[in-house]
Order: sequence, then C-alpha cells, then structure tokens
Amino acid sequence: MRIVLVFSMVALLLIGGRLFFVQSLNASAVAAVAVDKRTRVQETIPKRGQIVDSKGRILATSVDRYDLVIDQRKVEPEKTIARKKLDGSSGGERVTVEQAVNELAVILGQDVDVVRTAVVGAPGAKPNANSVVAKGVTPEVRNAAMELRIRTLTGLLRSERQYPNGVIAGPLLGFVKNTEDQTALEGAEGLELSQEKRLKGTPGSKTYEIGADGVRIPMAGMSEVPEVDGQDVKLTTDTDIQFIAQEEARKKQQQFNAEWVSIVVQEIKTGRLIAIGDSNPLDPNDPSATDAEFRTSASITQAFEPGSTGKVPTFAAAVEEGVIKGTDAFKVPNSYKVNNEVINDSLKHPTYDMTAAGIFARSYNTGTVMVGQKLSNETRYNYMKKLGLGQPIDVGISGASKGILAPWQDWERRQQYTTMFGQGYTQTALHTAQIFQTVANGGVQVEPKLIDSYINPDGSVEKTPESKSKRVFSQNTSKEMLRLMETVVLEGTGTKMGVSGYRVGGKSGTAQAAGPSGKYDGYTNSFAGVAPLEDPQFVVVVTMHRPKGDWKTWSVGDAFSEVMSKTLNAYNVPPSNSKPNGYDVFIGSEQKKSW
Repeated sequence: MRIVLVFSMVALLLIGGRLFFVQSLNASAVAAVAVDKRTRVQETIPKRGQIVDSKGRILATSVDRYDLVIDQRKVEPEKTIARKKLDGSSGGERVTVEQAVNELAVILGQDVDVVRTAVVGAPGAKPNANSVVAKGVTPEVRNAAMELRIRTLTGLLRSERQYPNGVIAGPLLGFVKNTEDQTALEGAEGLELSQEKRLKGTPGSKTYEIGADGVRIPMAGMSEVPEVDGQDVKLTTDTDIQFIAQEEARKKQQQFNAEWVSIVVQEIKTGRLIAIGDSNPLDPNDPSATDAEFRTSASITQAFEPGSTGKVPTFAAAVEEGVIKGTDAFKVPNSYKVNNEVINDSLKHPTYDMTAAGIFARSYNTGTVMVGQKLSNETRYNYMKKLGLGQPIDVGISGASKGILAPWQDWERRQQYTTMFGQGYTQTALHTAQIFQTVANGGVQVEPKLIDSYINPDGSVEKTPESKSKRVFSQNTSKEMLRLMETVVLEGTGTKMGVSGYRVGGKSGTAQAAGPSGKYDGYTNSFAGVAPLEDPQFVVVVTMHRPKGDWKTWSVGDAFSEVMSKTLNAYNVPPSNSKPNGYDVFIGSEQKKSW
C-alpha cells in the first residue's frame, strides 16, 4: 500500500509540475502555438486592369463574381437555422436546412435537387469539405445567398473578364485563362498576354483567426495587406475606325472567298495605329470558336510576298540615289531577258516608250527591273533593311513575324531581279504600312505604335515613350514618290482607289503565294495608299490573301476607299485644295494606250 501511495504522490507531483510549467512558465509558447493553429492567411486578388481605346472606350474589363462553396462536413440537416426575417420585417426566425436549400435554389435559378446535393451531399457519400454550389454569381446573388445563413456557405471572390464589344479588335486584345490554382485570371494571347505584368496588379492578404467550427472569430484581430489593382492599358486605336476596317475586311473576304483579309490604318506623322482590322473574327468571350491560327492578328503574324507594292522600295531607292526621275524614258517590252532570266509582265502588251512614272503606274515588271538594274544589289538591300524588312515590328504583341529577307550575297540568280518587284522575300501588312508611312512622311520613318499609355489605379497616367524615328529618304525623294503614287491612282492600276474630295496616292500589288510545300499555289492581292497628298495624314493598307477566282477580277479598291474616306472624315481632315499633279505615262502626246 505504501508503495502504491508513493507512486501516486509522485505522479501527482509530476502532473502538477507539468501543469505549472505549461500554465505559468511556458504559457506564452503554448498560446503562440494555439494562435498559429487558428490563424489563416487569405490572399486577396487585385482587379485586373482594363484595356481601352484612344478615346477611353472599354475594350476589356473585369467584373466581380463569386463562387459559392460550402463545407458539407459542418452542415447539420437536422438542426434549424436562426436568422433575420428575409421579408425585411423586424425580429428573427428559425428555418430548417431544407427550407433554406429551397430558397437558395430559387435564388440561383437551379434545380433544388442539384442544390441540395451540393449543400448536404449525396446520400451515403463522403462529405466534401469544399463543395461548389454555384460558380460566377453576381454580387447581388452572393449577398442574397449569404442572408440565408446556411452554415459555412461562403462566397469566394474571383474576377471575370468581359469584352463588351465582342469581336471588335479581338485578335489584338487576345483573351485570358484561369491560373493553375484557379484563383485568378492571366493573359493567354494578344495584349492580354503581352501586357500581363501591367494588367494583373499585385495580390494582397488578410490574416485572421478561426474557431473550431472553421468560422472566423469576430472579436479576434485581423491584419491586412491591401492588394494593388492592375494598370489600365490605353491603345492608339479608334473603335469606330476599327469597326469599319473589320467590316470591310470581312466583306472582301466573303466576296472572293479569301483565306484572310487585313486592313491597317496608321497615322503618318506619329506612327499611331488607328485600326488593325482582320476578316477572321475572334470573340475573346469565346476564343475556342476561332481557329488557333487566327486568334492573333494576321496583320502582325502572317508574312507573305508583297508583289508590286514592293516596287516602292526599288523606285524610292533609285530616286534617292539619283539614278532616275519620273520623266526618264524607257523602252518597255512585254518580256525582258537579263542574265539568262526572262521577266514577263502579267498582261501581254506592245513595246512602249514609257516614263519611269508610267512603269510604276502600270506596274510593269520588265520596266521595274530596268530601273532596279541601275542600283547594285547591295544598295537595294540596304534600303530594304532601313525600311524594316526582315525585322519584326514590335507593337506590344507577341508573335510578330519578321518576314524573310535573305542577305543580298545569298540571292539566287533570279531572286536578284524578283526582289525588285516584291517577290523572293516576305513581309507583313504592318511592314507595308511602315514603308508607305516612311515615304509619305518626308522620308522619315516613325515606328508603329499601338500602346498609348498606362493608367494607374489612382488615375495617374504613365505615357509610353514616343516612337523612335529615323530618316530613310530625303524630302525630295518623298515628294517625287508621292507624285509617282498619284500617277498610279490617276492613270495606272489604282484608278478605283480614289477618295472623293481628296488627292490620293498609292500602289497596288498582286504576288504569287507559296503553299506549305514551298510551291506557288495562290496569290496575295493588295493596295496601300496615303491621303491627302498635299499633307499626308493617313496610310491605309488592304491585303487579301489567297482569294479565289479569276485574278483579273480581284480588287480591294472599294475597301480602301471606304476606310480612307471614313478615316479622313472622322479626323476632320480638310479636302484637297490643289489640282492633281501626276506624271505622263508614255513618252509623247498620246497617253491613252491599251494595257
């Protein structure tokens, strides 16, 4: 008995000592452990920035939505719920879980059996600690659901991306996707992807304590690090002109069953892109409905051989080097043999005594090669590089194609001639716009610009750097080229590209298009023009890739004229106040000759 008593006393002393240690000497450590177990850190998601056009019109925005989730383990169907009366009258009421489930089904507009399963679980199934009752509900629906006071029913805030204009500028905007943890959105394509760092913002956090039932302890403290919302991205585009460009591109695609059509509108003096219209629509609200190839802008990602619009670098270089003038005379046959290579024009014609301007206006390959031969291959190549060929144009969207421009030393025997008239190298529609912008801007190239500024959450504005500029041609070369381009519209291949009230200059192009095998099996048809010629303000480029039917019927003139006319009117550009000033096409007084 004494031994048992001794052992009992020792045990009591040990237990008492341990209690004394825990409650007195080590109380703070125990409390810290308890708090740590009760503490939860919740990341708070910032609001994704908007994308707006040059006039502040919303192209992409984020709205608050909630996922309703519940811990089925803590739902007790046999117990009633105490809550305020939902009809707004004073006092409280007690309702069954079944009644609350029925009310929740009405609020959500869902079948009551589906809602019941989500809330209390299927009979015999293991309770789900994170059962999703509804996804993406509005704040109003979330608030109504919370008033039902169903235990552990919680609304998890998430952001939903919306594009109020649907397909307008869709290939530029791109679209978003859920992050891997499904808690936020991130860019997947287009500006949404390339501008992710600007748009996404910085997450914050909330730190608080919960009780045994998993619910936050109301009187316990809470610390918070506020989230920082993303910046808005303001573009240079004009939604009105963007709509017109897309609509004209769509109509032209349908008319000739083309693979794609793009229309680029650029402000000449600033390089600002007013519109980039693609015929293949992308609705960022439903990107899966569009083939992956056209979820980005063809104007930026699709390279092609330009054809006769590519005669502009050849003629501009020749004028700049002083080897031709618009009035220089050439004897131009239908077929021209040089270095064992035969160059043909698309239509048979008699041998003509023509001006250099006439060769450009009628777009004869034979005469163009005669002009190009006055320059070395190296000189022409250097001008092509200065104009940006063979280099990607960065406007803030990933996937820009640089096209293909082989070094002049690698040009094959025939390629040294085809590069004079826009074959044997590739470029995008944006490259075409950049070339014509340079020629029309007194010979000064201004880099294309799509992003105007970033707008911070406090409303302050961070302007993007001004576009870089460089001189490629002289002012005199620019004037001469504008006169050559006006001759195209007055007497050449661009007579359908006029704009009422304005002097217009430009260049048409039709080029063979290579297929996947590398063999030519289609065509690209285009027109690029500037207006008004007295003081050029805008360049419009229309490119139609792989149209079907007879090439002689292809024309993008009406699309060009419509977009240029609407753009000039929208920006209040005064009509031309001077007379046309084109060159003679032929040597001598007779100017009306067959094609």
